[in-house]
Amino acid sequence: MNLNLNLSLNLNRRFFLHRSRRATTPGRNRGLKPTATIAASLRDAGRRNALNLPKALRVVLLLLALPLSFSPPACASPSATPSPAPAQVISVTDSRATAAFEPRLERVRAMVQKGLLRLTHKSTIIQAWRTLLSTNDIVGIKVYSRPGPNSGTRPAVVAAVVEELLSAGLPATNILVWDKDITDLKLAGFVDLAKRYGVRVAGSLQAGYDSATFYESPILGNLVWGDLEFEKGGSEVGRKSFFSKLVTHGMTKIVNVTPLLNHNSAGVSGNFYSLVTGSVDNFARFEGTPERLATAVPEIYNLPPLADRVVLNIVDALICQYEGAERSLLHYSATLNQLRFSRDPVALDVLSLQELERQRQATRAPEVKEDMELYNNAALLQLGVSDLKKVQVEELR
Repeated sequence: MNLNLNLSLNLNRRFFLHRSRRATTPGRNRGLKPTATIAASLRDAGRRNALNLPKALRVVLLLLALPLSFSPPACASPSATPSPAPAQVISVTDSRATAAFEPRLERVRAMVQKGLLRLTHKSTIIQAWRTLLSTNDIVGIKVYSRPGPNSGTRPAVVAAVVEELLSAGLPATNILVWDKDITDLKLAGFVDLAKRYGVRVAGSLQAGYDSATFYESPILGNLVWGDLEFEKGGSEVGRKSFFSKLVTHGMTKIVNVTPLLNHNSAGVSGNFYSLVTGSVDNFARFEGTPERLATAVPEIYNLPPLADRVVLNIVDALICQYEGAERSLLHYSATLNQLRFSRDPVALDVLSLQELERQRQATRAPEVKEDMELYNNAALLQLGVSDLKKVQVEELR
């Protein structure tokens, strides 16, 4: 009887335990199963063991499992988890940063300098970068290139970041501009940019996928050419999304540069959606419903290949496109001439959602019902702050 009692109590504890990461021992399979799946299996196991208990003990366990109907006074809970620190966002504006939708590199570079120095509270750009990385790091600058050079990440912003990295002493061969597909990178102008500065450029799809590092979900994917398990057989095939070798072996730090561009499912093609979709295969299975996307995106981001590498997030808000998603539609765009910097990807994406809605209202564009579930889930995983009341925005001009 004591054995059954201890097992049931242990299962109850495990039911409330959210383990967001798993160990990443080289050479072993690494993955994450969705929390709901783990919780369901634990709940079922707890029910089976509870059936073996005497009726009196089952009643006691049920009463213990009921939620308490009172809140203890603040002084009675000294070990309570403290509130997260406010997120810091630096927004740099230069009214002359663009002309007729075309960025001016010299103005953009000055904005990058100003934002980095303020974010890191350093007096020189070398000191600023040294707080984020070392000259031995391989820095992957993640861009969102599919919408093209006008609506995706703008090459001028990336060029400014590259120039600042070079000036800080990072070797050109240690800088990698990357996205999902090399074709998109070429059409957006990043291949030419890489040649101009002597840095590298690569697509995560062309680099292939790492069979030892993956995210696992019971949702079955319709595999396509390029996916690691394409044309393989077996009942478990299609349930894993494998990380690109470019991410797991090709870089040690990530600087994520995303446009201020709407997305019909994620709300914004921002720090979370852009980085996750560019890093793993077999992702289309999560885009069928908002619930799947809101669960998978933050959980994939929270795995070590991404969460442990991202050191800086920059939102290219020179131009805000509030309609069109992956299509370049400048007539649904507003010139903001802003760059936003933060270590908090959640705060930046939520601010982008707010800006997109502001622009839609200003132009009387069709209303979009914002779904915050993805970003609230990311906040629950402690990836950042989704409550704008706890986001400190410092504006520089």
